[in-house]
Amino acid sequence: MRILVATDAWHPQVNGVVRTLTKLADAAKTLDVEFSFLTPQSFRTFAMPSYRDVRLAMPRPARIAKLIAEARPDSIHIATEGPIGLMVRRYCRQRKLPFTTSFHTRFPEYVRARVPVPGSLIWRALRRFHSPSRAVMAATPALTQELGERGFGNVVLRPRGVDTHLFHPRAVDLCLPAPVFLSVGRVAVEKNLEAFLDLDLPGTKVIVGDGPARNALEEAYPDALFLGEKHGEELADIYAAADVFVFPSKTDTFGLVLLEALASGLPVAAFPVKGPRDVIGDAPVGALDEDLHSACFAALDISRQACVAFAANYTWEASARAFIDNIRAVGAVLPGRERAEQPRFVA
Repeated sequence: MRILVATDAWHPQVNGVVRTLTKLADAAKTLDVEFSFLTPQSFRTFAMPSYRDVRLAMPRPARIAKLIAEARPDSIHIATEGPIGLMVRRYCRQRKLPFTTSFHTRFPEYVRARVPVPGSLIWRALRRFHSPSRAVMAATPALTQELGERGFGNVVLRPRGVDTHLFHPRAVDLCLPAPVFLSVGRVAVEKNLEAFLDLDLPGTKVIVGDGPARNALEEAYPDALFLGEKHGEELADIYAAADVFVFPSKTDTFGLVLLEALASGLPVAAFPVKGPRDVIGDAPVGALDEDLHSACFAALDISRQACVAFAANYTWEASARAFIDNIRAVGAVLPGRERAEQPRFVA
């Protein structure tokens, strides 16, 4: 089976969408499923307003059609609601082809952090985008329920995973004053990093990641350590060397970094909002509190072994199985390709 994923988020961007898609593709190989990607790399691009590190594609219908024909997919999945996602959606609708979509980003909150646009208008646009989809894939049961309550149809669950071969406890010393409070992710306004950086905490605050707000935050918070983007073993070492993972965002739909931190044995301190609440729930692996300062101190007492055991329940193979299962269950296989009624995978 060949699945073509259309995405506006792709390398060199470093975010949860890109990591999720690449990990799904790797895991799907063990299931005899091949992923291909239709990305901004195939088009001219321009810098996204207010976030110049992100390049938006300028796709043309003829080019889109040519790339899809060359990919010869059995199924088409649209991962993002950007220019590529819109153009592939148009392609499928004009030809009456089935497709599936994902809901990755809370755009109403993301946009409102930059532009005074009513959230209701953005939710209406998102519902319209996803309405023709055979299945809208969401990362958590709570998000699935919320989207249903907001008028989205055909919402299905597709859980995330974590690479426990990369992210695991290890003996690492960053030679920084302890305790080390770590945050990983885009350094942008919607991540609410000031809520973390403003806290009066002992030890060291470490920020890993890059983005449009980094220069301003480095100037405003000279006592914090900004390490920029980190990847692979270097990133895994930083997770393992910290004492608490601080997640101040209130807008993330999931927060893949939460699982990476937990797999590394790092307890979480966060606000009790949908992203962290959906991942952690009542498990004794994080402190969720409206008072982030209190959450940081409470997390210091959490068992690192409990965090590792919790994260072991999330695998990318299970995520890939759910993704493929969803496509087959809703009949989102292109006419003349693999039969939609084929049996589901058994976990």
